[in-house]
Amino acid sequence: MGGRMTSMSAAKVPLACVRGLVFFGFPLHPAGRPAIERAEHLSKVTVPMLFLQGTRDKLAELQLLRPVCTRLGERATLHVVDGADHSFQVLARSGSTAREVIDKLGQTVADWASRLG
Repeated sequence: MGGRMTSMSAAKVPLACVRGLVFFGFPLHPAGRPAIERAEHLSKVTVPMLFLQGTRDKLAELQLLRPVCTRLGERATLHVVDGADHSFQVLARSGSTAREVIDKLGQTVADWASRLG
């Protein structure tokens, strides 16, 4: 909920010294109730946004989130973690450990942030 609340605040008034927002699992909708209303305010956010989402996230169906990011244009970057849930836990059969997933997320954020200038 922290990312959504921060983005709602940034949509009302730009946040001082904030050059970008990173969402670790944007809660697009309640589990089992797909919708996009929770993303409507994002069009008013003026800074770049990085969405880190798992393919098994029950709070953000990718077929709904992808068009939201597309509408936001170059302000939005979507990074999908195959097999991850809302907490970025992956199934054992994925071949990745929790540590590896977190390390990859950290590197993704660092790479993205370095391009903000």
